[in-house]
Amino acid sequence: MTTFTDAPDVQRLRESLRGDVVLPGDLGYDEARRVYNAMVDRRPALVVRAADAGDVIATVNHAREHALPLAVRGGSHSVAGHGTCDDGVVLDLGRMRGVRVDPESRTARAEGGCTWADFNHATHAFGLATTGGVVSSTGIGGLTTGGGMGYLARRCGLACDNVVAVDLVTADGSFLTCTEKQNADLLWAVRGGGGNFGVVTSFAYRLHPIAGILGGPTFYPLDGEVIRRYRELIADSDERLGALLVVGLGPPVPFLPERWHGRPVCGVAVCWTGPEDEDDGIRARLAGLGPVLGRMVERMPYPVINTLFDELLPPGLFHYWKAAFSRGMPDGAVDAYVEYGASTPSIQSATVVFPLDGAVRRVGPRDTAFAHRDIDFATALAPTLTTREDCEANKDWVRAFHGALKPYSAEGAYVNFMDHDDQHLVRDNYRANYDRLTRIKRQYDPGNLFRLNHNIAP
Repeated sequence: MTTFTDAPDVQRLRESLRGDVVLPGDLGYDEARRVYNAMVDRRPALVVRAADAGDVIATVNHAREHALPLAVRGGSHSVAGHGTCDDGVVLDLGRMRGVRVDPESRTARAEGGCTWADFNHATHAFGLATTGGVVSSTGIGGLTTGGGMGYLARRCGLACDNVVAVDLVTADGSFLTCTEKQNADLLWAVRGGGGNFGVVTSFAYRLHPIAGILGGPTFYPLDGEVIRRYRELIADSDERLGALLVVGLGPPVPFLPERWHGRPVCGVAVCWTGPEDEDDGIRARLAGLGPVLGRMVERMPYPVINTLFDELLPPGLFHYWKAAFSRGMPDGAVDAYVEYGASTPSIQSATVVFPLDGAVRRVGPRDTAFAHRDIDFATALAPTLTTREDCEANKDWVRAFHGALKPYSAEGAYVNFMDHDDQHLVRDNYRANYDRLTRIKRQYDPGNLFRLNHNIAP
């Protein structure tokens, strides 16, 4: 019996693909194995750069038949490094980036390797959008299957709430179209259940009439009163106001005075999708949160808001994240934001708080796999450093910060903000949906081929 290392097997795989196979020793192997988080440095046995769904089927079959670990990669932003593996197969969807928009039905079908930059560019041409991430190079696949937070969540719901269909390759190599009427159990599971159930080769999303927005950050001194006023802003605001709280060090941007560069600040990154004649009122409300150190809140095309963090967070930095959910924002949590925010380890590091009210709440906790519909805020604790040594040295900081938030946190955490050592939280993440997810996993992936994720074991 031949093994995956034998040339005939690799050659047969090559012959079945329109895309490429990259092996150790090949020119470009180091680039092909690289992922966004430089803390993750793994050496797969082969990388398949798929060109289409047929390539995905062939790669899944190859990994299953040879009992190889299989990592599925879209935008490669998984902080836990799930887009790569040692001594296994990496299925890279990065060549599958087509987007087709139907403006009449206000839907878009996007291939699984798309980034939010790809998606937003295509839909904006028609004055349409849906909830995506906050860094444009993030892949749509991982963000959506984990839930999908972003600036539009209060108005439009999570990214997964806007998925109306997917095409999915399952562990046995089957290609299934999943809708509310066809393979509905799988559609339910991938809307929040992560990559546990197969490879999504395309998503169909519901779109919303959003084109120009008022967007950008406002910075304040790091002060608990500013954060408490932000809490009130969210509670009192129209759902068309997306506003993320950011705690960290002042970035070197021209609209923030130089004396605040590298000093502790808090900021509100706003995305107002309401009418332009209300812009001044939004600016006034932001000014009312506290002393304004600097701001850049202007009219812009919607896709631009998803690029504002790109320059600060390029690929190749070193990340180690923790996450928390909370009901409300208790004063104890505010105190933790201030205390630990003051010792944020780098300009690239940040604590980011996403509001989850509005349209997110209008989906039931069992309507999708994403169960946390009673949560007000999701917090990402994201130390990001320029060297591995500095990132290792700051793990204790983020663990202590996470511990300080724990008395004020709900069970579980947002799966896309969890690092590699948070697997023990998976059951809590899915609450009462966990048992149903396990049954679906057992039906479609009994051998747990899709295990390189925050795993729901069969």
